[in-house]
Amino acid sequence: MKILLPTLLIGALATTALTVSPVAAADTKNESEKAKKPKKITDRRHPDYVRCRSEPVIGSLTRKKRTCMTNAQWVEYTRKGSRESQQFVDDMQSGLSTNN
Repeated sequence: MKILLPTLLIGALATTALTVSPVAAADTKNESEKAKKPKKITDRRHPDYVRCRSEPVIGSLTRKKRTCMTNAQWVEYTRKGSRESQQFVDDMQSGLSTNN
């Protein structure tokens, strides 16, 4: 009898905890997901809209590399490439000129 009573008490508490916890956890999870999950941006011109581009991998006929960035990051990527190529052209032109 001494062992039966604590076993029943523990079993009852465990059953109560198991039935209450998933419901409470599900409510908390849904609320936290709603709070954390931002709205999906559908305007393609928005600076935070994510665009992906597939580029061929050099040395392979079939492989592609997929690059995803926001519109703002693509603008900066393009500007950086333009600056670097312009700097390269300027450096090459200055090397060809002769000062007499």
